[in-house]
Amino acid sequence: MKQFQSFPAFGLALIASAMFGLPMAAQGGDPAAIQQQLNSQFQVTRITADRSDIVTPGSVVELHRNGLIMYAVFSPMPPSNTYKNGKIGQGWSGFGKDLMIGMAAPGAATANDYPHRQFTAGERCWVTNVQAQKDGISFQLYSDPYDGIRFYANLKIPFPDKKTIPPAEVAMQLVAEVVTALSADDRGGPPPPPDAVPMPPPPPPPAQFGDIAPPPPPPSAPPTIALGQTRLQVVAAFGPPLRKAALGAQEVYIYKDMKVTFVNGKVSDVE
Repeated sequence: MKQFQSFPAFGLALIASAMFGLPMAAQGGDPAAIQQQLNSQFQVTRITADRSDIVTPGSVVELHRNGLIMYAVFSPMPPSNTYKNGKIGQGWSGFGKDLMIGMAAPGAATANDYPHRQFTAGERCWVTNVQAQKDGISFQLYSDPYDGIRFYANLKIPFPDKKTIPPAEVAMQLVAEVVTALSADDRGGPPPPPDAVPMPPPPPPPAQFGDIAPPPPPPSAPPTIALGQTRLQVVAAFGPPLRKAALGAQEVYIYKDMKVTFVNGKVSDVE
């Protein structure tokens, strides 16, 4: 009986690729090696489940490019940003994420109902997640409060050739074009240890005869609404509405105990 000549596995892969157009595994870097480099440079910040505050501070990064769009943390999902050709933009991935946010938002809210902020080169934020993937590196970024609102966003840094994983050194050079982690000196000193408990203030001296006890501090004021406020200001104070309705040139936001009417995007009536 005629015996078939054995082929090395690589030779068989070449034949299969040539005959059937099957893609071959790209030779290049290792995602695990890239992840190891990322973990050594970026310490992840832990935040509360509702994303309202920091539990354990990690790395602070500085942006080197303009155009990063972040949404308020009460948006059900962060927006998508992509670094490509030296610029940060949203593109189709950002459009698709906005559609998903609208589907996940309560009532008839859309992505536009949540406060947005564009971050520019030189501004700083925290890293809450960083992952090496087969086609690039993905960051989740989290801001300090701006006018009482924290923001968050995803930032994807794709590899130049999506079919090839670059060496770890090349991948990290690409990351450095967009963000770099700051040292404790650069950001004004290290954060306090997460388990540090601040010392309570000393008790006031005992009241003397004839002293009058100081009044208690006033309670925090509830959110307010005023004529002329924008839709974003209303959503930032009260959250997305339960329902929305369009009445000609007017738009109505319906809350549990309130109905807000907008004309040209500004509050004209509150019931």
